[in-house]
Amino acid sequence: MISFLYLIAGFTVLFFSGDWLVKASVNLARHFKISTLVIGITVVAFGTSAPELIVSLKAVFSNSSDISIGNVVGSNIANIALVLGLVSIVFPVKVKRKGIWIDWLVMMIATFSLFIASWGNKITFGEGLTFIILLCTYLFFSVWKSRKISKENDEIQKPDFSLWKSFGFFLLATIGLYFGADWLVKGAKDLALSFGISEHVVGLSVVALGTSVPELATSLMAAIKKEDDISIGNIIGSNIFNIWAVLGATSIIKPLNVTQAMIDVGYKWMLGVAVLLILLILPLSKGMITRWKGLILLGIYILYIYILFT
Repeated sequence: MISFLYLIAGFTVLFFSGDWLVKASVNLARHFKISTLVIGITVVAFGTSAPELIVSLKAVFSNSSDISIGNVVGSNIANIALVLGLVSIVFPVKVKRKGIWIDWLVMMIATFSLFIASWGNKITFGEGLTFIILLCTYLFFSVWKSRKISKENDEIQKPDFSLWKSFGFFLLATIGLYFGADWLVKGAKDLALSFGISEHVVGLSVVALGTSVPELATSLMAAIKKEDDISIGNIIGSNIFNIWAVLGATSIIKPLNVTQAMIDVGYKWMLGVAVLLILLILPLSKGMITRWKGLILLGIYILYIYILFT
């Protein structure tokens, strides 16, 4: 019962903390006159990936590498199949940005780099450092490209609240992420042991679902406001951050052991849904992810969870 309460508390705190971290970060960026397009590429994607980072760090120091890696891999699967599926069922998503395939390609490079790094069933310090370098290169290119394209058109929006209030919300959100991650990992790990479920299954499902909540909230709000590029861009950007930033930083601090089961199941599902995403976008005449395509994505996620627990 206590483990279940820890799990629910962790979910709840991560949801609100992740949401406020994004809001505070966006407002801080506006105070410092950073364009909204640059904010979307960097701050929002990193903000929604912050729960994965905190959870993975907490898990690896609890000697739970399966939860650490499973959290990232499962979150990447959930971001596309569950989050985008649910969002497009409620509000069909139209992909307007012509360069979205470049970001998708970077996501695929990040995915394959994880396969390569896990070849010896361990992600080492050197491989983690390589992830961070790749991420910095991608960010530099993205910011340069977005500034070049939007120099004349993109306006700096006014912040919603003061600089000090932005810092305050940012600090509270960071503290919330720390405790939310701690409770989520503790609850998930204890429940796994009590039900005889392996940690890699819990990491790929329960923990991953919890850390994907901010992506769901952000993408849903973006879809409601008709900001479709932010909705899908947040998902792709978050998946890139999850691999290169979260696993990169975690493996630099402490090398990560990767089980063959994680590679055979989690990695292949993650690759599969990533390929499916571009197939759902490219063949369309108007680049629309419609409700029935959202149902396909959601159905695939349900099948994935069913296979995990059978």
